[in-house]
Amino acid sequence: MSEAGRIIGRDPATGQGIAVTVADGLVSAIESTALGADAPFLSPGFVDLQVNGYGGHDLNDGPPSRETLESLARLLLAAGTTSFAPTLITASQAQLCAGIADIAAARKASPMLAAMIPFIHVEGPSLDPADGPRGAHPLEHVRAPSLTEFALWQQAAEGLVGMVTMSPHYPEAPAYIAALSAQGVLVSIGHTGATPEQITAASAAGARLSTHLGNGAASLLPRHPNFIWSQLADDRLTASFIADGHHLPAATLKAMLRAKTLDRAILVSDAAALGGQKPGRYRTPIGGEVDVSADGRLSVAGTPYLAGAGHLLDRNIAFAIDAAGLSLPDALRLASANPGAFAGDRGKLVLGARADITRFHWSPGDFKLGIVDVFLAGQKVLP
Repeated sequence: MSEAGRIIGRDPATGQGIAVTVADGLVSAIESTALGADAPFLSPGFVDLQVNGYGGHDLNDGPPSRETLESLARLLLAAGTTSFAPTLITASQAQLCAGIADIAAARKASPMLAAMIPFIHVEGPSLDPADGPRGAHPLEHVRAPSLTEFALWQQAAEGLVGMVTMSPHYPEAPAYIAALSAQGVLVSIGHTGATPEQITAASAAGARLSTHLGNGAASLLPRHPNFIWSQLADDRLTASFIADGHHLPAATLKAMLRAKTLDRAILVSDAAALGGQKPGRYRTPIGGEVDVSADGRLSVAGTPYLAGAGHLLDRNIAFAIDAAGLSLPDALRLASANPGAFAGDRGKLVLGARADITRFHWSPGDFKLGIVDVFLAGQKVLP
């Protein structure tokens, strides 16, 4: 239910009706209103800081076109996501610069992308080269951090690179992290086998996030100490989690969320191009043959190893509720206000905020949210 300049739904925290008035794309008033119990919930639009692709649209198979980015953005909107960070993984310097430049150009040309993309996330290339921590990133392009190379990225992006995931095991890491942090760029620890001391040094230098904690790691670790415990214990780090039912078992996700607390946790999809595709075996430019199962799991063909994530935040929010025993408002916070705090204070439904709003149905036990409609700066963009 919506009217011109007025969006109506139920408050997830209370179940009571609220009406959001929009003026010039911003929230100008929030008032109580009478609504039935079958009315949809109303939430800030979701914010996803790690998206590699989805629905056949791949950001890492050559420089992504405006058409690819806009098609991907529409699929994200259909899942309630109103802001996302296009994520490029480890590649050659030339490939990264080309991909970054094309994303920046597409964002400049497309009002929808300009509204939805706060920054580009570069995941790599300075990751742990060992099998396991490296994940699906190509070994031949893993390399030490370089401020000279980062300057080339920013030149190609016209300053749009806003987040870098790296392993802090490199000797250059503290100085690199401090330099990027001084420029306002988020540094996230990920794909690592770093020592606890190296994790602590990275946090002290300015790292603020942990990328998909619990994944991008060796299959066997010392009981303690290890880099997972160090990141869970460090209050300077906010951890992102892939709550898709495949990357983290329910008990692991629950324990990790309790350790980080809901103040220092966010959900990301880490969605890959094969997400949302029909079950079957596919050949990909990165990772070779991949099996897509009926439940959306992406696996290296014929093995139990994951080959990316296959679900978006509408599914991950529902899984987090069941797996971790979260309330609906708390799970929504992990996908809106918490990641939004790292993306220009998006993901909030308060006076003066941009009116990015998702309305949806959900009942306990549902495997995903039922998206009804989505508003970007107060304009209905879905359906």
